[in-house]
This record gives sequence, structure tokens and C-alpha cells, in this order.
Amino acid sequence: MDPASDAALIRRIAARDQTAMQVLYGRHHVRVYRFLLRILRNEAAAEDLVSDVFVDVWQQASRFEERAAVTTWLLSIARFKALSALRRRREDALDDDKAAGIEDDADTPEVTAQKSSKADAMQRCIAKLSRDHAEVIQLVYYHEQSVEEAAAVLGIPEATVKTRMFYARKRLSELLKAAGLDRGWP
Repeated sequence: MDPASDAALIRRIAARDQTAMQVLYGRHHVRVYRFLLRILRNEAAAEDLVSDVFVDVWQQASRFEERAAVTTWLLSIARFKALSALRRRREDALDDDKAAGIEDDADTPEVTAQKSSKADAMQRCIAKLSRDHAEVIQLVYYHEQSVEEAAAVLGIPEATVKTRMFYARKRLSELLKAAGLDRGWP
């Protein structure tokens, strides 16, 4: 096996090789951060959780069974941590009186669409999808995970991933059309 492969790095990390940990972190921290950012929509929270993910890797490397790719394992840990953070955030949310007192100075959807690029418009449309659909889109298209790997990250059957992809693409198409964007990307 290639000594620089992710699986080899995990074995070295299990043996407490700090250099292997640095290499793995350098290789994957951006992907994990972007994945977390898409779920949390908060840069600071995503940065904090990246550290937590790699602390877990350091602590649990000996338990990695190589049934999935290392990236799949990393994103599974990240997803679990992100969902836990979202649950905690909901518990700590503003009460209704405070929320009503906050002025909404955001642009209307029409103004925002005019100001931003098509890629930004795409991200806004993805954000309007259900969490299940958005996760599948992010894993498959942005993190280049196969259907099998996405199923492993999400802990669902491959057929469910395929079904969610179908409905997510259909809904995304409707959202893009409503935002004034057609399917013809330059």
C-alpha cells in the first residue's frame, strides 16, 4: 500500500505519528471546512468544528476499519458534529421578542440575485432545499463523493441517495427558474 495514502496515514496516526496527522490535516481540512460551512452557514462555527473533527481523528484513528474511504469517514464525523451544533444552536436561539426587534436590512431576493454571480445564486437556491436534499447535492457535486460514499456519510441506503438526488435536482431546477436562471450555464 502507498505509504502516503489516506488509509496509511490513519494507521500511522493510530500509532501517534504527528507528521502523519499534519499531512492528513493539510490534505483534507479545506474540504471538511467547506462541508461544515455549507451545513452551518457560519464561518467561525465551521472553523471550530474542523479542529474538533481532526481531534476525533487523532483519538479514534485506531478504530478506523477501512470500510469506506478516509474522506467519507472525515465527512461523517463532520456531519455528526455539525448536526449536533445545529441542535445546540436551536436551543440557544433568540426568543421571539428579541427576534422581532431585529431589523431586517437585507436585500430583497430580486436585488440579491442581480448583485451576485450565478454561482452565488446557485448556493442560495441550494440553501432553500431541505437539509436532506442539500446534503446529497453537496456531497455528490461539491465534495465529489460517489453515491456509495454519500450513502456511507449520511448513513442511508444508496437507493435513498439516488431518490434524494432526483428530487433535489428537480426542486433545484424549479428554484433556479424562479430566480431567473435557466439551465444554460456559460
